[in-house]
Amino acid sequence: MEEFAPVRRTSVAVAVFDQIATQILAGTLTAGAALPPERSLTESFAVNRQAVREALQRLDQLGLVEIRHGDATRIRDYRSSCGLDLLPRLFLRADGTVDPHVVRSVMEMRAAIGADAAALCAIRADDARIAELRDLLDDLETALGGTGLPAVAARFWDVIVDGSDNICYRLSLNALRRAYQPAEAMIDSLMVAEHGDLAGHREVVVAITNHDADRARAAATALLAGGTDAITTLFTDLETPR
Repeated sequence: MEEFAPVRRTSVAVAVFDQIATQILAGTLTAGAALPPERSLTESFAVNRQAVREALQRLDQLGLVEIRHGDATRIRDYRSSCGLDLLPRLFLRADGTVDPHVVRSVMEMRAAIGADAAALCAIRADDARIAELRDLLDDLETALGGTGLPAVAARFWDVIVDGSDNICYRLSLNALRRAYQPAEAMIDSLMVAEHGDLAGHREVVVAITNHDADRARAAATALLAGGTDAITTLFTDLETPR
């Protein structure tokens, strides 16, 4: 285990949390290992015990550690114990660079959710939802080539996911967006072709309007493939040795 650095930030509990979480995700603190006792942690971080306890409680709630009263606090295997709330921390490596494997995972999940949500929306959407999607097609056309295009495209999928009436998909989409927020500008620049695919968006809306779930799924799959392919291709190229 690496030495912990004394904390010099205003929110000391958050700073303690960040240092421990970073070591867990980097593999420096391995699953099953015991953290030092609270007294030792307060000395290492140069903070009071309450700050350490708050940090440990947050780590426990996230699924990174397991607090056992009367026993040591142990590191958990985040792959089997954590949820989507962890994604934003995984998206960026400890050195600040984007993790291409996490990017690929995010984009693949986005494509899977979008396609299934479009199919469900075709089954469940009412007239008001369909009218909103039609209006968004006009907004997309107006926004083509402008800086507001990503926001309109995001709203398009908000309406479809809400129209699917699936709270798990809604919360998952929120988590995915939070995950890539640190690299949002770069992601948007790579997704210009998908965002500007007016014909692809229109095909999704036509399928939903006709309550054709299979057609909606196929149209959404084709539309979302544009962004997924562009981003995964870039990061694959970056990772390939020259």
